[in-house]
Amino acid sequence: MTDSSNTQDAHSATSYSRSAILYHWTSFALIVFVGALGLSFGLIPRPSRPFWINIHAVVGLVVLALAVLRIGWRFGHAPPDYPEGTPALTRKLSVPVHWLLYALMIVLPLVGIVAYVWHARAFDFGLFKVDFGVASNKPVYEAAEEIHELLAYSLFGLAGLHGLAALFHHFIRNDGTLGRMWPWARG
Repeated sequence: MTDSSNTQDAHSATSYSRSAILYHWTSFALIVFVGALGLSFGLIPRPSRPFWINIHAVVGLVVLALAVLRIGWRFGHAPPDYPEGTPALTRKLSVPVHWLLYALMIVLPLVGIVAYVWHARAFDFGLFKVDFGVASNKPVYEAAEEIHELLAYSLFGLAGLHGLAALFHHFIRNDGTLGRMWPWARG
């Protein structure tokens, strides 16, 4: 439920605010980009791979920052009411699935930072670099890379189910669930 007196960008009690929609779709786009890039490392010629690994890491930091901001924002802004007739199972699963997605959007980049830093890499932001001066430690970075990869597949799978559920609600149930988060919908 959205209280429009406490949030200036609220659409209505049945749709998410413009800020929530912006957080959602920006996160989606960045995760698709960083995920596709991560999956492509083996196809990238070795000489240019460090550049793309750095892009992956820096965008991962943006995903992390956005997730932290989104969670902070979320504590002050309740989601809209469920559409009328939403099944009890959907209501029970919705909140834990969203919080699990948030958790993955935080833990995944944090583990990625461990892998990156213990590879003795510096974050290159173009105008400046951040180098933690950590010596390369193969057992640490290999373990972190394995966990990072597992978490990435978990995020892809859960986000995919989340998207399929939204499409199911939109095309099969016709209950307005997708419209609550769709940028061009008006509630």
